[in-house]
Amino acid sequence: MRIYTIPNFITLGNLACGMYGIQCALLGDLKMAAGMIALAMLLDFLDGFAARILKMASPIGKELDSLADVVSFGVLPSFILFALIQNESGKYLAFLPALFSALRLAKFNLDERQSDTFYGVPTPTNALLVAAFPFLMGGSFFAPILGDPFYWAYSMLISFLLVWDYPLLALKFKDFSWKNNRFRYTLLLSSLVLLLSVQVSAIPFIFILYLVLSFFSNASEKKQV
Repeated sequence: MRIYTIPNFITLGNLACGMYGIQCALLGDLKMAAGMIALAMLLDFLDGFAARILKMASPIGKELDSLADVVSFGVLPSFILFALIQNESGKYLAFLPALFSALRLAKFNLDERQSDTFYGVPTPTNALLVAAFPFLMGGSFFAPILGDPFYWAYSMLISFLLVWDYPLLALKFKDFSWKNNRFRYTLLLSSLVLLLSVQVSAIPFIFILYLVLSFFSNASEKKQV
């Protein structure tokens, strides 16, 4: 079994970003920690892309990818939340998303339904949301609500959503027709407009839009049946 492959080394880069990001969070450099999440997401995309292009996809690559994702998109976001929460006794609620991220990834690897859709919120989605928090604290629309009660509620809600047995949109295209992908195109175009308009503040709105469009997508599929 080949383990010394380009895709696997890219995946290890993802893992390295997660480890360095945890160190940054522990030292209080939350924006750098958030940056490591962004870089890990890029590498997470590139390892799968490289595996397909180079025809090096393998079972070990799939397992390694999940292990790296647990650190970069589960443990690292929880350490950022841990640093953001000020109440000492309430800090440990921040560990919940890490635990449920591990559970979600284990479930994902065995759930054959998730080949063209997601059941539950993907771990990178949680990581991206948490990565936005340090940038939203200073003068953004969301700044007034960011505080311990919000972070506690977020930690519990996202933990449930990570393992929620409900189909959500995945940006996987079987074809590129508008009819079969109208909700995906709507999500992509709306996200682009929001990001260009309000930058990082767009991320929470995009997440809400993602859930809403997933709901309408499921309703539409049920009508067709």
